[in-house]
Amino acid sequence: MKIGKLDWKDLNEIISNNKGSLRKDVRIRSGIGEDCCVINFGEYECVMSTDPITGAEGNIGKLAVHINSNDIASCGVEPLGILVTILVPPKTELKEIKKVMEEIHEESKVLNMEVLGGHTEVTDAVNRIVVSCTTIGKTKSGKAVSTRGAQKGDDIIVTKQLCLEGTYILVNDYYDKIKNILTKEEIDEAKNYIKKISVVKEGKIAGQFGVNSMHDITEGGLLGALWEVAEGSKVGFTIYKNLLPISNITKKVCELFSIDPLRFISSGSMLITCKNGSDLVKRLKENGVDAVVIGEITEEGKVLVEKDEKKLVYPPESDELFKVLEL
Repeated sequence: MKIGKLDWKDLNEIISNNKGSLRKDVRIRSGIGEDCCVINFGEYECVMSTDPITGAEGNIGKLAVHINSNDIASCGVEPLGILVTILVPPKTELKEIKKVMEEIHEESKVLNMEVLGGHTEVTDAVNRIVVSCTTIGKTKSGKAVSTRGAQKGDDIIVTKQLCLEGTYILVNDYYDKIKNILTKEEIDEAKNYIKKISVVKEGKIAGQFGVNSMHDITEGGLLGALWEVAEGSKVGFTIYKNLLPISNITKKVCELFSIDPLRFISSGSMLITCKNGSDLVKRLKENGVDAVVIGEITEEGKVLVEKDEKKLVYPPESDELFKVLEL
């Protein structure tokens, strides 16, 4: 099988046919692209999500905290705690495990989260360190935003720049190749992308503004996230390539490795759909978060407009990052 996410149709079939007993107290449950589950406890709801880090080697503790807290933020909710599972191969040194946990500790403090527990194990079932986390948030009942809530006529907004996580990973893990196409200043800037990977701030702002759907853009990139929102919401979309916020650094890195930036892992950018998108963009910018409207939700069809040419968007496949890892 290909490295990365399962084929969209296969994954959809597996999820749809294996939900266990459906409980009335689960308000938002598992589904393609749904970032979190939401469990009702009366006045309050518990928001939960889980994700692993498998495609990076450097700073995986930091990345693990942020990609998981970002899922909670995509519901418009602030994360409060994290559970951590670390699997390491026998060749791992104790200092490496300590470094991962120190990163998790420090980043959790930044986000005002508590490390609630977890599991650490040395096993020959993995050949590199794997970190998988579960994050938990709390909100008033009925306030959590779903990935599957996009409505026809919504503006489509993305925050900050696309491909922040993917660019950061390649610049750190493939420095010997990157140094030939980026200046020292560009490399330093790309290494600082990790400081922009959290979307908790924009998630809280969008939740307070009142939006119809949110999805943090992770594996599969922008087009993968849009596909999941559209399929889950039973709508279509039209986006415009000339409006997409992609840095020149990312463009150079993607060209070097012959990868598509629109299908490149992009933690650090939130995908949002809502009415009056320009008003939300204004509010985000007033709070120090760059954002732009890139298109609109339509009744049907999934379309990317490039130089006046309409191109149909196909289902998400393995993230472009894994093409590099296979080299």
